[in-house]
Amino acid sequence: MTAALANGETDPVRSGRDRAQKERPRVSRKTSTCLRIVGPVAVAAALVLSSASAVAAGSAGATAYTCSGGDFATGTFTSIPSGTYASITVTGVCNIQPDAVINVIGNINVAPGGVLDAQSAPSTITVGHNVTAAAGSLLGLGCQPTNTIGRFAGVPCVADPTGHTTITIHGNISATDADTVLIRKVTVDGNVALSGGGGDIPWSIKGNTIGRNLTISNIVADWLGAQFNKIGGNEVLTNITATDPGDPGRTVAVVENTVARNLICFGLEPGVSGGFIPGEVNHVGHQALGQCAALV
Repeated sequence: MTAALANGETDPVRSGRDRAQKERPRVSRKTSTCLRIVGPVAVAAALVLSSASAVAAGSAGATAYTCSGGDFATGTFTSIPSGTYASITVTGVCNIQPDAVINVIGNINVAPGGVLDAQSAPSTITVGHNVTAAAGSLLGLGCQPTNTIGRFAGVPCVADPTGHTTITIHGNISATDADTVLIRKVTVDGNVALSGGGGDIPWSIKGNTIGRNLTISNIVADWLGAQFNKIGGNEVLTNITATDPGDPGRTVAVVENTVARNLICFGLEPGVSGGFIPGEVNHVGHQALGQCAALV
């Protein structure tokens, strides 16, 4: 999928000024005419509800909700409103209605080529089982004031910079060959597993509480950072390439994660880096292995 995010990502190993610049709106060099997932256009589109459909299913009166419609070219999003759903399937270009309270009994599934933007407006989302993202999809979860992750690594909600999301996943998050994954300050009871994919947008996995393991492998993206996460099992990062041609010092960033078991890093290109700010080291319960051995 070709798409661009207006809400850029920060590299925590750089100076505060550079980090702030990375957070500013940016458009993919290759897809400058495409839709931006977040920003004023997306917020304006947050009231577009007409093409979302709900199909009766599930238990206790809940419905299985399919979010379709939306259009990259016109900057139109279909918004998911408050409600209790048996499941949510995203096949279109969708975001979350500002201040929505959403309870999903089962799974949220982002279909191939689908877009779920849950990182532009404050909301409360609780998922009983899993969140999945399929090939070519874009999954964005979480926004918050800058000082709520690390020292200033939070990414504010565009709709309300003082607000925040509260997102709880009682199962797992998994993505296979996705275009972009952004997960910020989300509670995941199970595993986060991201395999394959990537594109012109930085990937960010930061400020999360993950009950089991974080596994990221075979990603080729503009940049990728695993930062400020609390992980109950292992953190395993393998075969990840940062491609940003505008950044000659680009690296995969592994910064101040607290890992109960092992931190394992192999095949991170052009290299791996920790934080420049004193104290931004990783805290590992057992062993730090491979390229991350020196980042503790």
